[in-house]
Amino acid sequence: MAQNNPTAFAVVAHPDDVEFMMAGTMVLLRQRGWALHYMTLANGSCGTTVMDRDAIVAARTAEAAEAAAKLGATYHPPLVDDLMIYYEPSLVARLCAVVRQVRPSVLLLPHPHDYMEDHVNTSRLGVTAAFCRNMRNFATLPPVAPVLNELAVYHAMPMGLADQLRRPVRADFYVDIASAMEEKLAALACHRSQKEWLDASQGYDSYLLTARRMASEVGQQSGKFEYADGWCRHAHIGFAGSADFDPLREALADGIADAM
Repeated sequence: MAQNNPTAFAVVAHPDDVEFMMAGTMVLLRQRGWALHYMTLANGSCGTTVMDRDAIVAARTAEAAEAAAKLGATYHPPLVDDLMIYYEPSLVARLCAVVRQVRPSVLLLPHPHDYMEDHVNTSRLGVTAAFCRNMRNFATLPPVAPVLNELAVYHAMPMGLADQLRRPVRADFYVDIASAMEEKLAALACHRSQKEWLDASQGYDSYLLTARRMASEVGQQSGKFEYADGWCRHAHIGFAGSADFDPLREALADGIADAM
């Protein structure tokens, strides 16, 4: 899948994870001419208190595809049910096939210390799938030839802005997303099935208000922006030839603040 423009690939656990923690940055990249790709490893099968499995999977898959379209991103279908995201060889092989097809220069992943195992395992799987992208003898499912390109991996802030032990998490740098907030929230609003679920299961009074509040909290952490996405950059070894390879920061240099 050849790309004429620089490409960013967001890989998350569940439908709506992109919109909560990454979508503002993706909007800004699209505005600068980047090609965007969007994938959730799980299909949202457990994100309901009222619908059966097939109904909620159909609803959440359609909502995710609609949200990706609003962001201007190419949508890639999920691979497993909720809570079936395990760090195991076949899932690495299936995800690596997509990474090779997309050939991104920026890979956006959940934080490695997020609040639930689906998110943590997605982070690990994404890192390994990217690491294997150029290995001739690593077989993907389906088979896709290896690609030789530099890639930078960035981890979003965890949901709740803390790790599993409630310790606050800080970003390496922050992206000013104030100008992208309405598009971010419009994409999140596509996930209509989640209002009832998030209210009931996680105490979110309104998922749109919660997303705005979290973006504001990250903005406060930046010490500079009203609303922000926070990012931690993964080590470059195995992904790029130099620690100076930092395409996300370069693309958004006019709206970046380093951690204080």
